[in-house]
Amino acid sequence: MGSDAAAVAFAGEQFVVKEHVGMLKLTDTYDILDAQTQKPIATAREKPGGWILFLRFLVNKQMLPTSVEIRQGGEEGPLLFRLGRGFTFFRSKVEVFDGDGKRIGWFKSKIFSMGGGFYVYDNQDHQLAEVTGDWKGFNYRFLGPENRELGVVTKQWGGVAKELFTSADTYMVSLTGATGAGPVAKILLLAAALAIDVVFKERG
Repeated sequence: MGSDAAAVAFAGEQFVVKEHVGMLKLTDTYDILDAQTQKPIATAREKPGGWILFLRFLVNKQMLPTSVEIRQGGEEGPLLFRLGRGFTFFRSKVEVFDGDGKRIGWFKSKIFSMGGGFYVYDNQDHQLAEVTGDWKGFNYRFLGPENRELGVVTKQWGGVAKELFTSADTYMVSLTGATGAGPVAKILLLAAALAIDVVFKERG
């Protein structure tokens, strides 16, 4: 299942990402919903592997490899795309693969960034966007060429989706500025939004 299937599944422009609640979790799972209809689209689940889970008791998880699968519907649905990161010692690099296992792009964390963020590249190593924002407030902007805003990730919500926000682990992804950017670019931006919380954002 290549990028086309993911593009069809995420045909909208605004999405709600809601973390599953649980005590003493070693991995994260998120529901992704259409912000307008509130209908579930996909499930994102972190799957780092058994021995990596054991190492999380001993080593900061931000230094360890991890993988995040985004599947249509529930956790057993068709694979739409996947994020993968290897061991990290200084700057994190995250690769994005479509449902067929083909790499479609990658992310690289910034150096000495006060607000936090990273860069988004396509598979030809062209910079597609810069992700910048306030890591404490969880408000981020996706900036394309000439600082054109492609999208935002925010906890400043309103409208139909407002009722869905009941915890600090739920946020809105708006890609209204990415209209016309192409299906692969849109999937990379959505993957970047997920990577903020699951891969890059400092968590215990």
